[in-house]
Amino acid sequence: MLRLIFKPWMIWTTATLVASIVLAMGLSVESEPNEFGSVYLPGRTTNGHHQIQEKCSACHSSNGDVNEQSCLDCHQQALSEFKDTHPKAKFKDPTRLVLLESIDATKCLTCHREHDGPRTREMGLTVPEDFCWHCHKDVANDRPSHTDFKFNSCLNAGCHNFHDNSALYENFLEKHLNEPANLVEQLVQHRSQAEPSGPKSLKSEDADAPAEKLSDNQLLRDWAETAHAHVGVNCQGCHLTQKDDESKVWNDAVTLETCAQCHKSEAMTFTEGKHGMRVAAGLPEMTPSLARLPMHSEASHRQLNCSACHVGHRFDTRYAAVEACLQCHNDEHSRAFKNSSHFELWTSELTGDLPPGSGVSCATCHMPRQASASGAVRVMHNQNWNLQPNEKMARSVCMDCHGLGFTLDSLASEALIENCFSTTPETKVDSLELVREWFEKKRK
Repeated sequence: MLRLIFKPWMIWTTATLVASIVLAMGLSVESEPNEFGSVYLPGRTTNGHHQIQEKCSACHSSNGDVNEQSCLDCHQQALSEFKDTHPKAKFKDPTRLVLLESIDATKCLTCHREHDGPRTREMGLTVPEDFCWHCHKDVANDRPSHTDFKFNSCLNAGCHNFHDNSALYENFLEKHLNEPANLVEQLVQHRSQAEPSGPKSLKSEDADAPAEKLSDNQLLRDWAETAHAHVGVNCQGCHLTQKDDESKVWNDAVTLETCAQCHKSEAMTFTEGKHGMRVAAGLPEMTPSLARLPMHSEASHRQLNCSACHVGHRFDTRYAAVEACLQCHNDEHSRAFKNSSHFELWTSELTGDLPPGSGVSCATCHMPRQASASGAVRVMHNQNWNLQPNEKMARSVCMDCHGLGFTLDSLASEALIENCFSTTPETKVDSLELVREWFEKKRK
């Protein structure tokens, strides 16, 4: 009778092989939906960073420590633009140094720690929600109106944010106290149009594509109707790329770098948002399969680059503003958009029943138009720029059409967010009335 004898080296070899297979499955079989190699992570990554979680060096130094500068490399510009209300400079005052003994508010990692799943809340916050108490325990002495407020209510929608209070500071609230729900003029800014850079606009017969491409008449007509042809950008301007020092090669696909040659601000802000942050980290382009929000299954493997929204050779910005979004997004907020009054305004603008700028698309709110220092109006392609905390949307979007009170009430309503603002707010943010009472008291 044959006897199997298991020797120590055989057991060790078998165990090693099994462990290797399990770890390899972490790369090919995801341990939870849409999480690349999460078996290797010490804990769940926050919603803001999960797209780049496979590139540990984006946040960690070679010895594994988290580099504070890594946070600032991505977030410093936004903190500056929204006038961070708790910058490091604020704590250089000797009278405030003692506050840092309880909670070091000069370091990002004090409040935001990755891979700390059970304790992680909205915006990656990992400290108890009453953290404001450490510095503001005596607030009721100066503000009697706050006597009965709990310290875990400071961050209620419409009250206070640690960094971004551009629509919540007292003087701004006081200035907009008595505005109606709907402003008399409700229009968003017009995008700046490119001026012709060549001697003339180009037509189909001017196309300089290879001969085999010139047989596609529909493609040529589409291109000839675009702003590219209007300003003298021919086929080779986008499709001919440098191969080496002496030669160029034709590419059907157009890279982000090519688009950035003319659309620098759009390309830069695209890589700052969740749609493009993987590219900025040197990773393959994002696909909807990697998202944590519900997405349409048929869009799972669509690569998110410029052409994903500005498709073909038409570069239809109206298509990019709504249909391009809804071809991927399948969450309740997105599905509700076409049943909202905003969508009614959008369709009325498209049909010419309302003037340009009066419609509200997905892009109107999530990719708002901004005026640069030169006065040119460009589209912010970082769709996360004003998303959290959503009060940042008040000044950049909502107040083009609505009063501040109506805006804050709407943004504070979870029900309205889910139904894509299809109804009027039932919630009431107290901030404006508190400010009214405060200024009245000061004037006495």
